[in-house]
Amino acid sequence: MSDFLQLVLVLAILISATKVAGLLSTRMGQPAVLGELLVGLLLGPSLLNVVHLPFFTSSHLDTTIHELAEFGVIFLMFIAGLEIEVDELRKSGKVASFAGVLGVLVPLGLGWGLGALFGYDTQHALFIGVLMTATSVSISAQTLMELGVLRSRVGVALLGAAVLDDVLVILVLSVFLAIVGGDGGAISIVWTFVRMVLFLGGTLLIGRRLIPWLAQRVARWPISQPVVTLAVVVALLFAWMAEVLGGVAAITGAFLVGVLFARTPQRGQIERGIQGLAYGFLVPIFFASIGLQTDARALDGSMVLFTVLACLVAVISKVVGCGLGARLGGFPARESLQLGVGMISRGEVGLIVASVGISAGLIGQDIFAMTVIIVLVTTLVTPLLLRAVFGRAASPSSKQPPRSEGADTPVPAAE
Repeated sequence: MSDFLQLVLVLAILISATKVAGLLSTRMGQPAVLGELLVGLLLGPSLLNVVHLPFFTSSHLDTTIHELAEFGVIFLMFIAGLEIEVDELRKSGKVASFAGVLGVLVPLGLGWGLGALFGYDTQHALFIGVLMTATSVSISAQTLMELGVLRSRVGVALLGAAVLDDVLVILVLSVFLAIVGGDGGAISIVWTFVRMVLFLGGTLLIGRRLIPWLAQRVARWPISQPVVTLAVVVALLFAWMAEVLGGVAAITGAFLVGVLFARTPQRGQIERGIQGLAYGFLVPIFFASIGLQTDARALDGSMVLFTVLACLVAVISKVVGCGLGARLGGFPARESLQLGVGMISRGEVGLIVASVGISAGLIGQDIFAMTVIIVLVTTLVTPLLLRAVFGRAASPSSKQPPRSEGADTPVPAAE
């Protein structure tokens, strides 16, 4: 069997297995991403090691799957940007701001401290803290819709805090990668920040006018899917520019472009087109590749204790950080607790941060496997804890989200 046919077969296996696992997960009342991660672990070196079965002899399979998964990450973050509503953040006011900021700082500090406690050097311990900062908007939003409280002030504030959290995590990750990737000198660090500011500022300043104009012009072209094609090309181009010119992670460029395209009248058309490409092909490969890169057997000895404590830190740090932020913003204790619990899940954002970390050599297989377990644990407990803290107070006043588009099938976990 040729290398190409081996790739065709392994992709068919990965995509179908991932989707079936996601379906089974949703049937059991859990987010699809949970099943997709679990099946990736089963197919990976932790158990079946599918890619290295005897009839897969190609030496390029791992590399090709990894590269396709990277495309999945880019479009996943582009879609996340499309979901950003700046008005939501403004409506939730200082509650969302305090909860979003402390929801990053507290996990960052506690994760850093945990890494240092277990003997990791400053750079690796700090990245463990970065891994703790992410929040998944989609998983909590799905649960809140089921409870009928997404339009409550807790639901709106949670969405606003999660949006700010996602932006801060991407910026923290980009700053961290830029600093550790340099030579450590003051001039290099200053230049890194200048490049970042110029790229981020230039993208937002120029893009907010240029991208809507381009979308309007291209929409008139008599070719198939002109606006979706424009979005794909611009997302890839800005992902490239982010790393090459801006010195920030490629996902940052894709995310910013998504935010800019969200301001265009063609947003719905773009979202439908990109979702078809991403969720039908690339994103399942990304989720499966997480398991393919993860060897749970690497968690031996002290790593088992470290993983258990890391899961506890992941849960407690978000509840404390975001809950405290909500209290400072003026929420009563019960609503602060509800908001903090809603921010626990790490989901796909945590996986993206971990993928960037292992690609940059900042973490090894042991920390990567630990991160996948943290994502699995937090993904599983968030809906359960949300149902517990809302209890009978949840009234089915509305099943519709505050956004007019895209939030009733939250991205990216709802597939």
